[in-house]
Amino acid sequence: MRTDLIILMPEITLLVMTCVVLLVDAFSEDKFRKITYWITQLSLLLTICMVFYYSPDYSYLAFNGAFITDTMSVILKIVICGISIIVFFYSYEYLKESELLKGEYFVLGLFAVLGMMIMSSAYHLLSVYLGIELLSLSLYAMVAMHRKSKYSTEAAIKYFVLGALASGMLLYGISMIYGVTGSLQLTNIADAINNSAIEKIYLVYGMIFIIVGIAFKLGAAPFHMWLPDVYQGAPTSVTLFISSAPKIAAFAITVRVLVDGLFPLIDDWQSILSLLAILSMAIGNIIAIAQENIKRMLAYSTIAHVGYLFLGLIAGTPSGFAGSMFYVISYSLMTIGAFGMIILLGRFDLEAEKIEDFKGLIVRNSWFALIMLFLMFSMAGVPPFLGFWSKWFVIKELVDSGFFVLAVAAVFFSIIGAYYYLRIVKIMCFDKPDTMRAIKASQQMRTVLTINGLLILIIGLSPNTLMNLCLSAF
Repeated sequence: MRTDLIILMPEITLLVMTCVVLLVDAFSEDKFRKITYWITQLSLLLTICMVFYYSPDYSYLAFNGAFITDTMSVILKIVICGISIIVFFYSYEYLKESELLKGEYFVLGLFAVLGMMIMSSAYHLLSVYLGIELLSLSLYAMVAMHRKSKYSTEAAIKYFVLGALASGMLLYGISMIYGVTGSLQLTNIADAINNSAIEKIYLVYGMIFIIVGIAFKLGAAPFHMWLPDVYQGAPTSVTLFISSAPKIAAFAITVRVLVDGLFPLIDDWQSILSLLAILSMAIGNIIAIAQENIKRMLAYSTIAHVGYLFLGLIAGTPSGFAGSMFYVISYSLMTIGAFGMIILLGRFDLEAEKIEDFKGLIVRNSWFALIMLFLMFSMAGVPPFLGFWSKWFVIKELVDSGFFVLAVAAVFFSIIGAYYYLRIVKIMCFDKPDTMRAIKASQQMRTVLTINGLLILIIGLSPNTLMNLCLSAF
């Protein structure tokens, strides 16, 4: 038990620090919440240190197999915390200038990160559900933070109702798996499927409900109904948070459940994921072309990216799983950069929610235009940027595994998807700006955006470093 608690030290540390943030904010009279903000960032840095220090060099199952610490969980926890630090950097000035700066944003954000860390290490279907609900409940409240906005309220209600429905489906699937196998622990479930003469039809039904629940959390089509409205209606700082680290956590539970628990049913879940992937790539890329609101465009872009994320899992090989892990990390880096640019432009009496708000950005500030160009080229899959390699690795694994039709479909929809990204580049570089007012940014914002943009290029120039790290997880 003592070893189990030591393994859980990163999560315990984050929980304690979240309570500290809550108490400090309750007694703070600073309307700019500087102390709350910096303690939040310190909490995440301390959590990263704890992950490094208390994670063993081998896989360890704690609490009777409910919680696992392995290479994948360690990498994903560090990435989740690192992404969250950047998200809070971007969010702070936006919240301050839009008069939405409340301590609740940071407290709920830390609880959401705690839920994501639990999801990364969940090895029992109940701990999977616990992590999902801790994350989801935090996000519901964050979406509704802007109480004076009817769009924010509408988005929160829609997100909550559909999220509750998805959670019910997930629980129903879990109950069916338990009814057939007699266990909720993933290794025991896999053993029961392999060794028992059980009716697999009931397992497949349970698996379908679980996949539907997870697909909703990821925003995969046709379970994407909430995504465009939430992305558009929520404050940009909240949209930024939802679009990044939670996708990494959702990837983690997808791998845990399908690969570690239900791998004997691979033929069945490959077929389901193939359908979801094609629908997501088609709906996401095609509808994104017609969008004028950039947050809504990025929402449909997210749906398409989830489809590409599934491709590595469909390949059914360790290198395919690593390719999907590479993809979700790459996607998170790209999307926080894109929303960081939206936040930057939105600070100066300009709600940069329409694509046309980026007109002539290269004239107003050439450096930020260059960063946005890096981000859009990367999302479009233009070499040598990071986004190209993320698509290359998953499509290559599909071809190696014999899924040629799916690989061709992925390339086809990638070409379609490149249009709406390159459209933003065209507007930035060739259209005349509506205003010639220069864009200024704080040193903190300039530094973080620069690092974010350069990471997209630097990792793209040497992708094998990140890919080898992902391969070590499988």
